[in-house]
Amino acid sequence: MGVVMARWSLVGLMLLSLLVQAGQAQSEEWKMEQGGIDPGKVVLGMRAGFAPVTQTVSEGTSTDVGSLVNFQGMYSLNKWLLAGMMLEWERHGMSSEGTNFDLGHQDTVSVLPTVEIRPVKFGPLVPYANMSFGVNVNSFGESSNLGGTRFSPSNTFAWRLGWGADYMLTRQFALNTEMAYKRNDGHVTVNGIRDDDWNASSFGFLFGAKLFF
Repeated sequence: MGVVMARWSLVGLMLLSLLVQAGQAQSEEWKMEQGGIDPGKVVLGMRAGFAPVTQTVSEGTSTDVGSLVNFQGMYSLNKWLLAGMMLEWERHGMSSEGTNFDLGHQDTVSVLPTVEIRPVKFGPLVPYANMSFGVNVNSFGESSNLGGTRFSPSNTFAWRLGWGADYMLTRQFALNTEMAYKRNDGHVTVNGIRDDDWNASSFGFLFGAKLFF
């Protein structure tokens, strides 16, 4: 009986030792490190998602949650700073408030020179924040039932602030999620009459992947 108990005690000690070692290895894998990227890396990203507007675009209108597609190309200047470019496309359907009469849809193509900071990483998880300044190129596709009414939204100054995280599956490939606010505040011309009440600023929610070279 004593021999059996000794054997089971030895097995228990071995299992406990393995669990402690695994916990230490996992803790080591997820420890915080300074700098979120190696210098000289090229980063290419493709993300898609959705974008609700931050307010009523124009008085008397209703705007749906828009589709969002984002392409990104960045270069790491050092262990924590990147610079590059984003190209983002966004579409919102619009209708008359209360009646749901279809007005059409606004398309926005944003050209965004971007800087990004990656101060730390936690094992495979790399949080970051970025900021962009550029231009929103806005256009409007009118519904066929408007009878010749023309909407011409102005192009606007773009300011975008984003924050997100990469989860590195390998050294070259990561899954990505990001949230961002983008300013798109201007005016619209309707059949030659200018209306300064037109603000299509939005919050974007993106999901996708990145490649690191």
